[in-house]
Amino acid sequence: MHSPAASTSSVTLDHSPTPTPSPSAASPSAGPPSPANSPAPPASSHDHAKRKRTARDKDALRYALTSGFAGGIAGCVAKTSVAPLDRVKILFQTHSPDYQKYAGTWTGVFKASKAIYAETGVRGLLQGHSATLIRIFPYAAIKFMAYDELHRVLMPTPEAETSGRRFLAGSLAGIITTGFTYPLELIRVRLAFESHHSPKDRASLLRTIRAIYQNPPPPASSSSSAPQPTPSPSPVSASSAASASSRPTIAHFYRGVWPTLVGIIPYAGTSFLMWGFLKTDLFPSIFSPTFRRQNRALLDLLAGGVAGAIGQTTAYPLDIVRRRMQVGPVLHADGRGRAGFWETAKGVHRQGGWRGFFVGLSIGYLKVVPMNAVSFATWVAMKRLLGMEETPGGGKSEGKEQEGEGR
Repeated sequence: MHSPAASTSSVTLDHSPTPTPSPSAASPSAGPPSPANSPAPPASSHDHAKRKRTARDKDALRYALTSGFAGGIAGCVAKTSVAPLDRVKILFQTHSPDYQKYAGTWTGVFKASKAIYAETGVRGLLQGHSATLIRIFPYAAIKFMAYDELHRVLMPTPEAETSGRRFLAGSLAGIITTGFTYPLELIRVRLAFESHHSPKDRASLLRTIRAIYQNPPPPASSSSSAPQPTPSPSPVSASSAASASSRPTIAHFYRGVWPTLVGIIPYAGTSFLMWGFLKTDLFPSIFSPTFRRQNRALLDLLAGGVAGAIGQTTAYPLDIVRRRMQVGPVLHADGRGRAGFWETAKGVHRQGGWRGFFVGLSIGYLKVVPMNAVSFATWVAMKRLLGMEETPGGGKSEGKEQEGEGR
């Protein structure tokens, strides 16, 4: 008696829930939702992919801004560490009459620094450094941020990371940065170039900016001693050229920008190429993961210093021409102060032959090697401190970095 009842109850329990949702809920009321329910999974997956892409874009933007902040701090720390050497290097490069006697020897930099300190104290050694800091934070921030973004686009996977792409990413990052920050570089060079022989005779940032913007014309045209105000000796071409050069304009802040753009390609490209090669390829092949993990800061300094030295050597001749163009209007009151790239390069060669393109390179090494070492090492240290990966690109690059660093 109990077993049939149990069996029937079990059958009824088995059969009653099955038909119940199917005819009652599916036929009348599920008729309209059933077409809506079938496309629902694709729609929700599309929304999910869109949300995922938006989150990824936000993460990429956050990474780029944080990398830029880390790079700006790194640039300020690095520039401050070599500020006195930077001032002396600019004086040597531009053939400053007061300090040219010290150029050409390894001890010249120390003699020139001693002479500057004797005349104007520490302030003289740091002359132009305020403009340097105003310039270097955006410069370094844009440079490292642009490199990280270009690295992510050009080298999304470890397999795509090649020397050519590293060079391209570094060069493009340097070009982008120069376009944004060149006027600040010109102001810095003009401030550092001015010679002052007493602590009271101080450089003025606003006065230098005003002088560059106005860029007053030479008092006399070519070689005549007396200026001729009203009658223009040459026809329209000369008068229009004179008026174009004498008119106050923002374009004056980009004097010498073309050799800078040409020079930044080998400098930034080679620097980032060597940094990536040493960190990713060479160091993992010669040092154990344990050694790299224990001496991470030292290896970062070494890689940054070597990268800076090689980059500086490749771009130094163009740097000489650029500096001469930047201070030309200060050195020469006549038309020679506005000479173009080739005229300036010929003038450098006439003065010192091929060696003239490498004047101050020794002090350049003294400045660039520690500056780049501190800059790169501080950049990656700040990224680690802020909880970022050393290389952008998510888990793939992170996996490669973890393997290389032995983390």
